[in-house]
Amino acid sequence: QKQLVESGGGLVQPGGSLSVSCEASGFSLDYYAIGWFRQAPGKERVGISCVAIDGESAYYADAVKGRFAISRDNAKNTVYLQMKSLKPEDTGVYYCGRNEWSCCNREFREDEYDIWGQGTPVTVSS
Repeated sequence: QKQLVESGGGLVQPGGSLSVSCEASGFSLDYYAIGWFRQAPGKERVGISCVAIDGESAYYADAVKGRFAISRDNAKNTVYLQMKSLKPEDTGVYYCGRNEWSCCNREFREDEYDIWGQGTPVTVSS
């Protein structure tokens, strides 16, 4: 079964840091760009970051640029999202998705992603 599983979410204080992971099974991640999306309560799901198969071509939404860093470890079939200087507005369910292509862009079109994880919740609060 082709599957993505997110982990690492939880409660963190404003200004703190947290890392979430996306592990793939049933297929090799190194053929696909991977994106991170999030959905805040009462809002639509939006793309926040993606990385191409080379691990170097990465893109970020303006809301997270300079604070979040995406990376991948193909040997572990895992993509990571390191988050720092977290704000309450970063609260939401974080999802990873498999892009249909080897590269991605800042449009973060959901129709370009064909497999999704179930999400891991992140809450930024005092």
